[in-house]
Amino acid sequence: MSKRYNQAMDKVNRDKEYSVREGLELAKETATANFDETIELSVKLGIDPGQNDQQVRDTYVLPNGTGQEVTVIAFAQGEKVKEAEAAGADVVGGEELAEKIQNGWMDFDAVVATPDMMSVVGKLGPILGPQGMMPNPKLGTVTFDLEDAINDLKAGKIEYRADKSGNVHAPIGKASFSLDDLYDNFEGLMRAIVKSRPSGVKGRYLLNISVASTMGPGVKLDPNEILDLTT
Repeated sequence: MSKRYNQAMDKVNRDKEYSVREGLELAKETATANFDETIELSVKLGIDPGQNDQQVRDTYVLPNGTGQEVTVIAFAQGEKVKEAEAAGADVVGGEELAEKIQNGWMDFDAVVATPDMMSVVGKLGPILGPQGMMPNPKLGTVTFDLEDAINDLKAGKIEYRADKSGNVHAPIGKASFSLDDLYDNFEGLMRAIVKSRPSGVKGRYLLNISVASTMGPGVKLDPNEILDLTT
């Protein structure tokens, strides 16, 4: 462990469950790297990810954004090209854009597509899928309403999903954010995660919750306070 990390660890009581505001303050305080670290939320859910009726995956637009400039590309044709460009898509194209990606270009953060372009985009599944960027109608990234889709992504729309161990990891902002802005993002995302509780889950849903900066230690939060916050 680096000296910087050990100094950050000394500020965190590993046996304590902090209030949300205390935890967020600590996450900000222990973000001492020489760049604006991301503050990430981690939630251990009481689900069985192997069961089809216990999947957790959805999107949420953080009210105060992610603090990151998002580069969005759009697959569109005809009049939808103008709509995508007007909405702020950084690159708009079709077959030629797909070929560019197949040749190794990946300078973007999100992808949207109209339904009639999915025959082109589908070929990119092996490339975009592992990066979590494959357009999906359930996530609002395959749509004819490109304006709303692009605006949401630029404003701070994120995807959250439980991994094979039932953990959700998602950004809630930057260390430079004010405490109030981080709190608003945290509260909104937690409400969304609670709302996503699968009907097949029995017993406790929120098991462990923590926040951490990119290079900092995890700070455990009091799940009881969060249950009160989200009900």
